[in-house]
Amino acid sequence: MKTARRVLVAVLALAMALSLAACGPKDNGKKDTPLVVGYSNFSQKFSPFFADSAYDQDVQGMTQVGLLPSDRVGAVLLNAKNGETVAYNGTDYTYYGLANCKVTENADGTVTYDFDLRDDVTFSDGTKLTADDVLFTMYVLSDPTYDGSSTFWNLPIVGMKEYRSGMDSLYNLLLAAGQDNTDFTLWTEDEQKAFWDTGLKTAGTAFAQSIVDYCLANYASYGAVDVTTSAGLWGFELPEGATAEDFWNALLEAYGGDVVKLSATEAASSEIYSFFPAEFAKGVTTGESADYISGIEKTGDYSLRVTLSEVSAVALYQLGVTVAPAHYYGDGSAVDAAAHKFGFTKGDLAPIKAKTTQPLGAGPYKFVKYEDGIVYFEANDKYFLGAPKTKYIQFKEGSDTDKLDGIVAGTTDVSDPSFNVNKAAQIREYNKNGELTGPVITTSLVDNLGYGYIGICADTMNIGGKENKGSDASKALRKAFATIYSVYRELSVSSYYGELGMVINYPISNTSWAAPQSTDADYAVAYSKDAKGNDLYTADMSVEDRYAAALKGALSWFEAAGYTVVDGKVTAAPQGGRTEFTAWIPGDGTGDHPAFMVLQESKKALESIGITLNIKDLTNSSELWDALDAVTVDMWAAAWGSTVDPDMTQVYNSANASGSNHYHIADAKLDEYMAAALKSSDQAYRKVLYKQCLDIILDWGVEVPTYQRKNAVIFSTERVNTDTVVKDITPFYGWLAEIEKVELK
Repeated sequence: MKTARRVLVAVLALAMALSLAACGPKDNGKKDTPLVVGYSNFSQKFSPFFADSAYDQDVQGMTQVGLLPSDRVGAVLLNAKNGETVAYNGTDYTYYGLANCKVTENADGTVTYDFDLRDDVTFSDGTKLTADDVLFTMYVLSDPTYDGSSTFWNLPIVGMKEYRSGMDSLYNLLLAAGQDNTDFTLWTEDEQKAFWDTGLKTAGTAFAQSIVDYCLANYASYGAVDVTTSAGLWGFELPEGATAEDFWNALLEAYGGDVVKLSATEAASSEIYSFFPAEFAKGVTTGESADYISGIEKTGDYSLRVTLSEVSAVALYQLGVTVAPAHYYGDGSAVDAAAHKFGFTKGDLAPIKAKTTQPLGAGPYKFVKYEDGIVYFEANDKYFLGAPKTKYIQFKEGSDTDKLDGIVAGTTDVSDPSFNVNKAAQIREYNKNGELTGPVITTSLVDNLGYGYIGICADTMNIGGKENKGSDASKALRKAFATIYSVYRELSVSSYYGELGMVINYPISNTSWAAPQSTDADYAVAYSKDAKGNDLYTADMSVEDRYAAALKGALSWFEAAGYTVVDGKVTAAPQGGRTEFTAWIPGDGTGDHPAFMVLQESKKALESIGITLNIKDLTNSSELWDALDAVTVDMWAAAWGSTVDPDMTQVYNSANASGSNHYHIADAKLDEYMAAALKSSDQAYRKVLYKQCLDIILDWGVEVPTYQRKNAVIFSTERVNTDTVVKDITPFYGWLAEIEKVELK
């Protein structure tokens, strides 16, 4: 259960990113009874700039508005200033946003984005939202010392590199110089001593405590009750009574003092630099630096232009920033684009960070306070889409068990429990009608933004060594296993998830616009052909016949890999091959995993043809990730989290084989297609490219797509007027998207 970047366990989150929905009439006759929403623990980073966890982002999202809204499939809408209508599942929905955006691809290769803002939007304190606030927001996100989760600064905006060069945070510089540095040109000896003697220890202890807090909030049912047990779940053995400082020392020792790698690998919510005092985050001038970004221009009180040096497929997702009020987070009177002043001092984000726990914006609700595990909100009557119907809302911390029990007990009205067959059975029992929606609980199911898979490492699963991992024989070996795994997916997924999960055939979440559809002409069931390209299955086959056909198909692939097959059995491996393999699965030592039955049944099937498959069921999932990093795993089961844009570079690019490309796939054509897809804004063209990418991944036999599961948001049928809840909830358009419309009975 190590890092939040390693998506092995399901992300427990309500739908993020408050999108903007249709305008409703104002209503000042709101009830005073609060709508109570069950949540997991908050980190109190409620800033539009620095919120990390999904829960903190939901809090800031209640108070903020994004520049560009998204629809139910996650597409950014460019003409929503006065309303843009888009069909979804046969129903037309109208969305409203802060601005229209005109995108122009120029002859010189640059791309301009012209934003035309509404002139009738105010922040909750009555101050008008203008282009100055957008400029302020973009400059904060572009600052050389910005250390939040946004990657706005990484866009190819003209002049961005010049603006960010010649300055770095004192934290980065001190860390790079080391504690034996004797050059105090850019900082004092006292600053260096304070950093290494007290600053790192204090920040490191807070960093370790954040991991403990994460485990206590999410893994109490796995035994997380204190520092020792939390560290154990994270993969570190500590004695009873250990402190967060002890945990930090163990982390530091494990990484040989490499703070950068430690921070990036082990962070549960925030990396270590966010825990340092503000004085270490300040910017230090190290060379020449521009005082403005030439590609960000104010063109009017309610308009601006952003120019990119090249096409970027992900640009719109980054450019649709949450617009923060310059007068609150910075100094609104100091925004003067012509004078290259943007509401704060470059390299000093301390005043902005000081407001992290007290958000203010133009969203539907005003933040009141966080107290005793509850975030209190009050309706923003100035909200530009109309005053919310419910005056008060509370986000209430609790365990995952509390999320369901609270609805039944009447202490919460809405929540998002982790969902499985057992949880569904409980809901049906409470409703007393055998359904997930009934007189007690109304359940909204939505596909999880991610998918489960079985991975096969090309560097360990090959014929003749990793230098031959791309050979036809090596691919055939991996496809032999993939063919067997594939046929048992339906049995395993239906047993574990029931109606809450489904088998998928491509290594991409079904939630993505780039996912192939069963109606596509070239759609195919994963690994459903033999080594000669013949279909293994027919529509009228029984389940047992399919299992037998898969076994024959696997034998054909073993033969293609050079194995000797006699009378339906493998009798010898080729030179550089073997007949015994191991698959790792984090099933808590009890087989508690949606792919466990796949491995169990495959083990039996492979044994019948002379191949040994060992199953390593882990009680500590962190062992898997350490072993993957060490390239000592043949095969494994896990899950990926997804984003709105289907960029596959991080996972499959050849250059990432020492990082997140645990498959160790290295294919020049795949790299070419992935790069080309990021250089185009034509979604139809990109979908074709990504389909080619998916086909290459399957041809390498390094991944068996396994399941798409569902998440749930549950409502109290007795207390919430479910007719007022957003319709057609999706992973990209959650129930909070139209929170201003929700009413209690």
